[in-house]
Amino acid sequence: MEKEMVAAAAASGGSRPGGKRRRRHKQRRAGGAEATKGARLPGALGERAAVERCLEALVFGGGQDAGEAELVQRLRGPNRQLDGVLSGNLLKGDSSDSEDEAQENFPLSKKPAWVDDEDEIKEKIDMTHRYRKDMMKSDAEKSLTKEKLQRRLQEQFQRAMGGVPSWAERGKKKTKKDDSEDEEDDLLQKTGNFVSISESLPKGILQMKNCLNANNERPSYAKLTTVQFHPSAQVILTAGLDQSVSLFQVDGKINSKIQSIHLESFPVHKARFSADGERVIATSIRNKMFYVYDMMGGNIIPVNQIRANQKEMKATMELIGSMKINGKAVASNFTPDSSKIYTNSDEGEVFIWDVKSRRCINKFTDEGCLHGRCLALSKNGQYVACGSSSGVVNVYTSDTCLQEANPKPVKAIMNLVTAATSLVFNSTTEILAVASNKADDAVKLVHIPSFTVFSNFPVFRRKAIYLTQSMDFSPRSGFFSIGNNKGKALLYRVNHYSDF
Repeated sequence: MEKEMVAAAAASGGSRPGGKRRRRHKQRRAGGAEATKGARLPGALGERAAVERCLEALVFGGGQDAGEAELVQRLRGPNRQLDGVLSGNLLKGDSSDSEDEAQENFPLSKKPAWVDDEDEIKEKIDMTHRYRKDMMKSDAEKSLTKEKLQRRLQEQFQRAMGGVPSWAERGKKKTKKDDSEDEEDDLLQKTGNFVSISESLPKGILQMKNCLNANNERPSYAKLTTVQFHPSAQVILTAGLDQSVSLFQVDGKINSKIQSIHLESFPVHKARFSADGERVIATSIRNKMFYVYDMMGGNIIPVNQIRANQKEMKATMELIGSMKINGKAVASNFTPDSSKIYTNSDEGEVFIWDVKSRRCINKFTDEGCLHGRCLALSKNGQYVACGSSSGVVNVYTSDTCLQEANPKPVKAIMNLVTAATSLVFNSTTEILAVASNKADDAVKLVHIPSFTVFSNFPVFRRKAIYLTQSMDFSPRSGFFSIGNNKGKALLYRVNHYSDF
């Protein structure tokens, strides 16, 4: 009888002490879904459950039914997935209020726990360092903050580029022109022949970029006396007082060395490719011989001075005649068709010779010149440029030089303040490079036919060229090189020209 009463009390839940409390505690532990099944939670408890549920969803995921797509969406941002996490039968009624409260109680953007005061101190950069001293505007700028130094670098860049280039403007959409410029930059990574699509060169600003030195894989320890591009291949020649002649493959990125030869006790004064590009001829000042390097056969041929009374011809590279001028010859140049030779004298006179007859067909005086120093002919045969010891470079038309004894120059370029020692035209006769080896950075690029100097070369207050010894443009003007007294062959990419 007693056992039956106990069983009945247990079944009714009223006779066993503590039965209701244990049953409520078990329901709470069973989870929110079972605790709220068929009933609404009170306001405060419902809001708390919403906060906890939101936090669980953000930390542990949306439960077993949440897939990878929901996880990716949750990682993208809370605003895109909170509605999905809090939707369903879990919260009935207005879920947006609970969601806002959850975000307020548990902000998703975290702030740093502490801030080091030393991080706020602006670090000073020493401007007296040899790499940065050229950027100082006064002695008071011996140190600058990182922000000011960055602005100074931006100013120099914009001054060099003639303003902010289009590709550096923020928020600007890429245009077809920008795409074409990117395609042109591919030239720096390729070798071979390309088809030129350039139009006429505008004056004012010349778009150029610095490249790796052409002789980077074998720099010279003495000054370079010669840099010259091969007439047909993508190759550059360097030679100098270190008694060596070197060839490099020009790509603007690596500039791999092809060959280097050493000429014992023979400091090279000048070196030039032959017209067919198969040989290199090297001369020295205090030597009665010269060398011929046969690139095809890999042979170095010494050529001794020819005797004046020699009558028989036994080989090539032998003397067939000579031409004499008044004064000392300082520069000579063949016309593009190789039919004539122009020779500049130290006395300021220019002689024009016929190659076949070796006769002087005309002689003229370089206007205002006391001592001649250099000479250059344009590739199209239109202009003759003569440089003098005063730094003045006179540009004449070829027709007046052939016909008159005192021709008038079409332009007198007076941008050099020391003796003009190097002149070279580019292949399209749109640029004339003039330089002096008497002053650092004394190089100017002149636009033709306006005969105005490009204002952005060389870069202002940034010494990099030093004393220019030799210059040359690549066959289709895509590259420009300068050999200096530091043994470096500086290389520049001329962006206007798409071909090498």
